[in-house]
Amino acid sequence: MKILRTPDECFADLEGFSYAPRYTTIRTADGSALRIHHVDEGPRDGPIVLCMHGEPAWSYIYRKMIPPLTTAGLRVIAPDLPGFGKSDKPADRENYTYQSQVDWMNAWLLANDLKGVTFFGQDWGGAVGLRMVADHPDRFDRVVVSN
Repeated sequence: MKILRTPDECFADLEGFSYAPRYTTIRTADGSALRIHHVDEGPRDGPIVLCMHGEPAWSYIYRKMIPPLTTAGLRVIAPDLPGFGKSDKPADRENYTYQSQVDWMNAWLLANDLKGVTFFGQDWGGAVGLRMVADHPDRFDRVVVSN
């Protein structure tokens, strides 16, 4: 699979988004390396809130939610779905299926070994995330869905 990557300097100096980038590389069905970006803020031992964005957004949408949640002692993790934000972008349109997003984000979830998660999803992130919950119910404690 051909994969495109937006240079990090394209995201420099974004207002209210000074979070350190974190990347996880997973393997796609054809063996390609796909790098998925996420924000990870708050106490490492705090309860995890996984915030998944909709389309056409990215984790930047959560920039105003992250500070009050971390102040409350929560650890906020907000990935960019592949194709969005700082994550890699598969070049071909046919790579963007619902099942591909679910598979990629399930691989990301397992690679980061997240457990005890409260899932918060909206729009496309809600649809993908709910499948993650269904596929790995032992990793999730709560679900919040928004639109």
